[in-house]
Amino acid sequence: MSDPQKDPLRVLFCIGVTQNFFDLPESGIAAVWKGYGEMMSALAALPGVTVLGTMDDDRTMVGASASWPWTVYIMADVADLDTVVAGCNLFRTVKVGGDRLWKYGKIEARIGRALIIQGG
Repeated sequence: MSDPQKDPLRVLFCIGVTQNFFDLPESGIAAVWKGYGEMMSALAALPGVTVLGTMDDDRTMVGASASWPWTVYIMADVADLDTVVAGCNLFRTVKVGGDRLWKYGKIEARIGRALIIQGG
């Protein structure tokens, strides 16, 4: 049996694209995608983060994400709360031209644990 005190946190990073992205001229879109790629690579490279999967909802969710449903989801096992915060903070630190990524997107982390059904 696992020790809940030492098990990683199961985290769903929920990412929404804001209206600022959709207001960009076509020539500005590539820089934002590069910023998202940098953020995702940096998140996966954080010590204590194991990305389990991603999901992009862009084919059935069109336009800005004001709240749920979000546009992109990243599920990961994360060592601790400080690392979750560091992952979210990437939206404040990743540069997109003279702006930061948070101008074009937002992130929210849902934290829980892996669902384990006990046998009877």
